[in-house]
Amino acid sequence: MNILHEENRFTIRNSHNEVIAYLSYSFETDTVLIANSTFVDPSLRGKGVARQLLDRFAHYARAHHYKIRPLCSYVVDKFNNEHTYDDLKVEV
Repeated sequence: MNILHEENRFTIRNSHNEVIAYLSYSFETDTVLIANSTFVDPSLRGKGVARQLLDRFAHYARAHHYKIRPLCSYVVDKFNNEHTYDDLKVEV
């Protein structure tokens, strides 16, 4: 799937150019991104699409030396249950 980075979100579009999946974020500070929400169209659910979006977002954060504060329930779950993203967690 082709994941695009558009205006503070990572998106997947269908052949009609409609957004069918996204992970949106905002800036908390110059070094911290907030993962606001993740959406995957029902036709794509269960196929690892949300994970692909999160992995692309994580790659972007690492490349630009950002940390991530998850607000989105999907990202909160992955941050709490997988060590893959430990380097991106905001220190409390």
